Amino acid sequence: MKIKILGSGCPNCKVLEANAKKAVAEMKIKADVEKVTDIAKIMEYGVMSTPALVVDEKVVSYGRILTSEEIKKLLK
Repeated sequence: MKIKILGSGCPNCKVLEANAKKAVAEMKIKADVEKVTDIAKIMEYGVMSTPALVVDEKVVSYGRILTSEEIKKLLK
């Protein structure tokens, strides 16, 4: 599983990244969590507001900070 956090590196993006890593650890699943800060690459996903969460190349959330519990539900 590949998880990407799209954002410029703002505090909200960092919180989403931490929550994603926490969700992966708690679920004991193998997943690569990658941070994407390049604006051009973020726009390739059609995301206009960050932070955004991408799971296996599908945008599942943008413009808000998901909790680790919300992320776990998306990953199931």
